[in-house]
Amino acid sequence: MDFGVVLQTDPPARDVVEGLRAAEDCGFRYGWTFDSCVLWQEPFVIYSQVLGATKDIVIGPMVTNPSTRDWSVTASLFATLNDMFGNRTVCGIGRGDSARRVIGQKPASLATLGDAMRVIKELAEGREVEHHGTAVRIPWVRDGKLEMWMAAYGPKALKMVGEQADGFILQTADPDIARWTIGSVREAAQAAGRDPSAITMCVAAPAYVGTDLPHQRDQLRWFGGMVGNHVADLVARYGDSGVVPKALTDYIKDREGYDYSHHGKAGNRSTDFVPDAIVDRFCLVGPESAHVERLQELKEIGVDNFALYLMHDEKDKTRDAYGSAIIPAV
Repeated sequence: MDFGVVLQTDPPARDVVEGLRAAEDCGFRYGWTFDSCVLWQEPFVIYSQVLGATKDIVIGPMVTNPSTRDWSVTASLFATLNDMFGNRTVCGIGRGDSARRVIGQKPASLATLGDAMRVIKELAEGREVEHHGTAVRIPWVRDGKLEMWMAAYGPKALKMVGEQADGFILQTADPDIARWTIGSVREAAQAAGRDPSAITMCVAAPAYVGTDLPHQRDQLRWFGGMVGNHVADLVARYGDSGVVPKALTDYIKDREGYDYSHHGKAGNRSTDFVPDAIVDRFCLVGPESAHVERLQELKEIGVDNFALYLMHDEKDKTRDAYGSAIIPAV
């Protein structure tokens, strides 16, 4: 299992650069950031500094979307970084949540997302593609490589991952949900004539190493609220029974709105509806041994990559605990 760290691009940017440099020193192979350039600073500017300050870590957004930049711009950003630093980027992408909603726009459709993944990958790898009805190729790309990892929860999105994406991002560490979603992706890949084992399965969730469980839960409750935004969309589309597991749908019944100005932050009052049990299921809390146990369970389910959200008041301590004890154990 590979490990990654997920940060927000809060100013000053030098702290993000240093945080991901330290993560590489701890044994993390991936460095991710949010991509919502109204709420946080523009990540691609910072990626160039991160790549320049590190040796091998692979950098990318968790996640970008098809709508805030033209697809040719997104492709060129990745291709430029890869040309400068040697194919060390990965494109995590989804329909768009905070980046779209804070500018008054809805998330993109799945059809748009599927088209965007194809166009961005083709352009970033130097091939010609039709874009806006015009044949387009980035002529200076040489030996470009860009994997597309798609974030998904619902049945149609999971099917698209299996049919098209290079990787799957599941933003929750709940083993039951991981088992269902990974199984759905693999079934779709096999039906499409693809090798399911070639798709990287990435679980992304907050982790907090320590012994004060009530405090840890309060610090990580924001994540249940963030996931709840996507679940609310699923419930609106599919209803609260049947196709989507109850482990995802039941807890959002008391959800009343959401304040994006506190998105992804500890103490977000919009997430008070999230019960302790959901925090325990969706996140990794407790001492090092509890983290190792959950990660081993996820590994057995088929998770290849764990991306650790570090948005709480002991992020350095947790990162270092992963580097010294948890990553070696897993």
